[in-house]
Amino acid sequence: MKNNIKKIAFALTLGATAVSCSKFDEINTHPYNVNDSQTQPEYFFNKSLTDAQQDPNIAERIFVLDWKTAGRQHLSNGLATGSANDSWSAEYWKYSSQWIGNINLAINKSEVQLANDAGFTYTSNMLQAARIWRVYLLTEIADNFGPVPIINSEGTNPTPSSVKDVYTYALAELKDAVTKMDLAVPTDDAIKKYDRAYQFSWEKWQRYGNSMRLRLALRLSEVDPGKAKTEFEDAVKFGKLIESTEQNFTVAEKSGWDGLTGVMSREWNSQALSATMNNIFIGLGGVSSSKQVSAAMVGSIKSENYIGKKYDKQFTSLTNDPSAGYWLDGLPNKIDPRAYKAFYIPGDFTNANFSKYPSWTNDAMTTKSYLVNAPGDTIKIDTKYTWNAFPLGSWGDKGSKNNMFNVIVGKVPALSQAFRASSNSRIFFANWETYFLLAEASLRGWDTGTTAQAAYENGIKANFAYWGVSQFASEYLNSEDFNRIGTSVKFSHTTEPGNTHIMNYIDGYTNTAGTVSIKYPVNNLYKAGAIKNDALTKIITQKYIANLPWLPLEAWNDHRRLGLPFFENPAIEVPLTNMPDLTSSNYMTNGIKFYPQRLPYPSNFKSGSSDGYNQAVSLLGGSDNIYTPLYWAKQK
Repeated sequence: MKNNIKKIAFALTLGATAVSCSKFDEINTHPYNVNDSQTQPEYFFNKSLTDAQQDPNIAERIFVLDWKTAGRQHLSNGLATGSANDSWSAEYWKYSSQWIGNINLAINKSEVQLANDAGFTYTSNMLQAARIWRVYLLTEIADNFGPVPIINSEGTNPTPSSVKDVYTYALAELKDAVTKMDLAVPTDDAIKKYDRAYQFSWEKWQRYGNSMRLRLALRLSEVDPGKAKTEFEDAVKFGKLIESTEQNFTVAEKSGWDGLTGVMSREWNSQALSATMNNIFIGLGGVSSSKQVSAAMVGSIKSENYIGKKYDKQFTSLTNDPSAGYWLDGLPNKIDPRAYKAFYIPGDFTNANFSKYPSWTNDAMTTKSYLVNAPGDTIKIDTKYTWNAFPLGSWGDKGSKNNMFNVIVGKVPALSQAFRASSNSRIFFANWETYFLLAEASLRGWDTGTTAQAAYENGIKANFAYWGVSQFASEYLNSEDFNRIGTSVKFSHTTEPGNTHIMNYIDGYTNTAGTVSIKYPVNNLYKAGAIKNDALTKIITQKYIANLPWLPLEAWNDHRRLGLPFFENPAIEVPLTNMPDLTSSNYMTNGIKFYPQRLPYPSNFKSGSSDGYNQAVSLLGGSDNIYTPLYWAKQK
């Protein structure tokens, strides 16, 4: 069997990276320099899939410090405040080219075998699975940088293609590959070990290809809705999607230092709860903390209308984070039940998933801290059984007076040890994402075979099952309680929260009680800031929570595409050098130049292949900087 990409090579332009190609197409040269008779496609398939899990070197830089930062899944400046690290980008450029190079070898080897009638019964199906995986790798790197090479004729160097062309190619590849997969062909037991995701279950690969087609089609919703609708409906019509837990695309992690080591395992990355996630979590779903925490912590739960202690000398207020300036000296009254599963509560040392990282310090076990009120005058703080998240950005003098901000470990919730010990499974695509994609498409009036509400609720139920909180699902789905950004859960509840709400607080310096009018933040990126609680906001909010912590790139993608969910602006007590458009006069509004839109191309690509670099930038539609939106993203 021959497929329509016969004799087409696929490569990333490497310039002067460590792969050391004198020609771009040399990436297709056998990396182990052995005779073809000594190799089989599954070896290269395994190499690509395994290495793309990201070893600790690249995982810390890209998955944690870039994707999780840009997706606001944890507290970090860096990319979120306009600073892209060129050496990290160069490493990712190099790594991803190797992953793609190996899957190319799997594809090319399969094609040669089939052309020569030398393949096995499973070779054609393996070829289709490899094409599906290659689409993921190609769109992953395009979603980071922008224009990249797709294909080149044999014997010629590849040239960059626009993101539009990348997506056109990717969607066509997925459709062709899933159509050509023959589910009647058995999988040889001898090759199952070479596929760490599905053990070469052809049906599961077909489901993954179709569900990924939904993801990529919907990515075009704002720039080419006609194409998006056609592709999406065609994939749904095919009839096989990721709908159950056993169909999820996951790869098991293991300890050590290789591609299978946990992507979030580096101990020095605090991965503390972000203000973005905290404002989404608090109040959402109306489930009381008293139903979720141990008896020892019930006494720390605060009233529903209490925002905390006000410390305006040590906490930034120059941000549109609605919780800014207040420290909650206890636990929130109501909170999304996944919050306490994903992040540990400071001082909750009996929790099996409490993380003691970094293990070489006692910071995680230390809940005593202080604020500097004046020289020689400090305010003692105990963070045990408290729940706070600090805004990112520049805190200036206020930060220097806040020891919790300076030593954040043990002072705020941080990522559960369940995701840090290299004993979990990395998720690339889960059933809940399928449901949220169907929900959004149904809301747009596309033919999906379901309703927006049914798919939305199925997505929440599926994710609740993953977190082990299904006992709260019914109460949660019927809740009309607003979170800190004015969104509720119940699908039919689209009442807007109003502009403000009254909350109680305590002056941290005088212990005087008072009331304050807290604003629901205005998300200018979505419907000019007029809407906080419509159906699409609900869908993307739930998708955002559900994809924590495994799919930060998708969280970033949705925010770039739709401006949802609400991301607070970085604090600017001191102007941010790398974010000049954000100022003290506009920090209460949102704009795309307040959030990273892409990674600039690595400098060694520019220096090593000036022609390729210049062509890529010309296709980008703007300058090679962090704030130029990609083709499918919001443009203003």
